[in-house]
Amino acid sequence: MLKNQHNLVGNFLTMLNSTKSSVRDYLIKQLPTATAFINTRFEVVHASDQWIDSFEFSAPEVFGATIFELFGETGERWRPILESCFKGTCSKQNIDSYFNDSGEEVHIQWRNLPWYDENENIVGAIIQNQDVTQRIVNEQKLVKLGAFLDEKSKTAKIGSWELDINRNIWWCSMTKEILGVPESYIPSQESILSFFKEGESQQKMIKVTKLALEKGKPWSDKFQIITKNGEEKWVICTGNPLYQNGETTGLIGTFRDITEKVNQDAKSKEKEHLLQTLIDHLPINVFIKDTKARKILANKHELEFFGLQHENQILGKDDSHFITGESLKACLADDFYVIEKGKAILKKENTVVLNNGKEVTFSTSKIPLLDEDKNVIGLVGISLDISDQKVKEEELRRLINVTSLQNKKLVDFAHIISHNLRSHAANFSMLLEFLVTEKDKDEKQNITQMLVKASDGLLESLDNLNGVVAISTNINIDKKQINLSKSINKTANQLSDLLLKNNVTFINNVTESVVVKAIPEYLENILNNFITNGVKYRESTRDSFVKFKTTKEENYTVLSIEDNGIGIDLKKHGDKMFGMYKTFHHNEDAKGIGLFFTKKQIEAMNGKVEVYSEVGVGTTFKIYFNDKS
Repeated sequence: MLKNQHNLVGNFLTMLNSTKSSVRDYLIKQLPTATAFINTRFEVVHASDQWIDSFEFSAPEVFGATIFELFGETGERWRPILESCFKGTCSKQNIDSYFNDSGEEVHIQWRNLPWYDENENIVGAIIQNQDVTQRIVNEQKLVKLGAFLDEKSKTAKIGSWELDINRNIWWCSMTKEILGVPESYIPSQESILSFFKEGESQQKMIKVTKLALEKGKPWSDKFQIITKNGEEKWVICTGNPLYQNGETTGLIGTFRDITEKVNQDAKSKEKEHLLQTLIDHLPINVFIKDTKARKILANKHELEFFGLQHENQILGKDDSHFITGESLKACLADDFYVIEKGKAILKKENTVVLNNGKEVTFSTSKIPLLDEDKNVIGLVGISLDISDQKVKEEELRRLINVTSLQNKKLVDFAHIISHNLRSHAANFSMLLEFLVTEKDKDEKQNITQMLVKASDGLLESLDNLNGVVAISTNINIDKKQINLSKSINKTANQLSDLLLKNNVTFINNVTESVVVKAIPEYLENILNNFITNGVKYRESTRDSFVKFKTTKEENYTVLSIEDNGIGIDLKKHGDKMFGMYKTFHHNEDAKGIGLFFTKKQIEAMNGKVEVYSEVGVGTTFKIYFNDKS
């Protein structure tokens, strides 16, 4: 019998000692484990190839060398353990580390046993080694991974669970924490369902578990649970089948608490709903566009403006689907200015033309939409329809202009009245004074006749002033569409005797299709006046003519009345051309009232008149008839 179980190796060596030396050495050389035999002087006597190779030694440097020579400081740490082994004490398995020639850390697991001879005397120690570097590295990684997963599980509130082949259930600490049970709680199949809220969540869990076990179908779904203390939570539970030999042997999965996220989502949806409700009830157009100027939000007012019923009819589309022409280019240019420059456009007035031809004027503000990093991700637009306001502004502006013009006319009229009446009053005063002091009967008769002429002159002046008042006050007389060529011919026929008597040729080059908007009485007076003037101021030394023709200039039909008469020096008389009682020739019939009235009547029809003249060549009057108003 051996002294103890550790003598088994020693007896094996006794058997080796009884074997031939070469055979013994060969057997030790081929041992499958890294094994070395050292004597009591700590010298290596025998060693397996595995032992030599594991330390990257060579046979010549190993045999006869001491442990301390081979391993340095590490070997010195082994000295007390080996000395105990020489006394018959077996060491426990130990792990030691060293750095090889490549600088890599190597982990060695080793154990020492006494080496007995055939007489059971201890002659040294047997060292058995195993390179466990990879195992140690894996264990360290596993520890780190476990710590990382534990920390991640706590941070993300993700637990894990397992159902094994015997239908035993395991929950990790986080799963238990989520479900509100103590660490010592042992779950069972019967108790699991009680944590899922009755109804949809409970029925869904039964269904997905059955499909996973019977058909190997994994799942990931949202469930509502009730913890041990009655608290309601939302979780994402996943499950994946485990297989062995093609058969489902269990399930493994995760348990993640998403209560906070669900509550935040609910609050966000509530805020979104409130914001959408507010935006929809604003009496203005509100929209949000992405970086490609496509709408990603539009309020109710915006939809109604474009005649749409649902938001999906406008989302993802830019303005080209609703606006046309130059207004589209302007809107898109503003969009990309805000998006690319990151600068706002505030209260810009722009008129848009819809695809149906409708024109609308907006006051629009566009503001860059920024993310958390201050990058532009779109724009927010606010548009207010100011079409009615612009119409009212234009009407107000027109009224102001009319009032201003009327005031000016009133001032001018006051000057005319003051001048004319003062002249007549002075004339009357002087004649009456002569009449009172005159003794001669015939002279008194002569003064009386002069008073009659002065009275006729006063009446004529009052009549002219009444005409001015009539034109100035009747500003709302309706204009009619009048065929211009026919009106010219009609007036010329009425003056045919005058034209024929003075040998003046009448030329009408106005086509039958030309129609103007005018007050009939005013137009007749205007044509009469200009034809008469063409006759009055003809050049007697040459054949005379009065010529009519029309052209188009923007919103006006322009009637040109040309004659080859004596002309007017516009440098000298141009600023007084249309003044009341202004005459520029020694013509007995000239009263200086015709052109004044003509200009007033043209302006009363929202038109204008221009004159071009050269002395000795002739004169051209251009009358602008307003086509729009």
